[in-house]
Amino acid sequence: MLFGRIHLAGAIVFAVIAISLAVSQTQAAAPPNQDDAIQKDFGSRVAKYLSLRKKQAGSSPKPTESSAKLAESRRGMAAKTHAARPYAKQGDIFTPEISAYFRRQLAACLAGPNGAKIRASLRHAEPTPGFTPRVNEGYPQGEPLQSTPPTLLLNLPKLPKELQYRIIGRDFVLYDTAPNVIVDLIPGAIPAS
Repeated sequence: MLFGRIHLAGAIVFAVIAISLAVSQTQAAAPPNQDDAIQKDFGSRVAKYLSLRKKQAGSSPKPTESSAKLAESRRGMAAKTHAARPYAKQGDIFTPEISAYFRRQLAACLAGPNGAKIRASLRHAEPTPGFTPRVNEGYPQGEPLQSTPPTLLLNLPKLPKELQYRIIGRDFVLYDTAPNVIVDLIPGAIPAS
């Protein structure tokens, strides 16, 4: 009887070791993290857009003290950006997979320990009454741009300096600052409180 228990214990130890080795080999052969692939796809789409915009509409306007010259430069860049992307639509950059990733990140931040502070910050932001963001359109002149809380930004892919994340109502927007163009958006991405 004692010999049988020792034999059974040895068999269990051997089984645990064999399973551990099999799991470690499976993990080593597993494909890369799906979120990493989504972030890479997003970065590639952002870079492609920015390359097109710079090629067709140029880079950010040169600093000037004349607000009229700056506004004219932005309008020219916006027109060229629109012309370079005449068929731009929601989802060109925020594909369904990328949108789902961003929705998960945003929801996790808002449900986390800083969620109440983030929501309070969003409630105190300047409203844009009656404005519905549209891809390849401009942000209304003279309207304040709501900044994205830093605690949200820490959980999102970093953007090139020319682009920013913005929140308009419950919509999550990718905004190009130089031509004042909404590059893409995720409607209703900010969960209702």
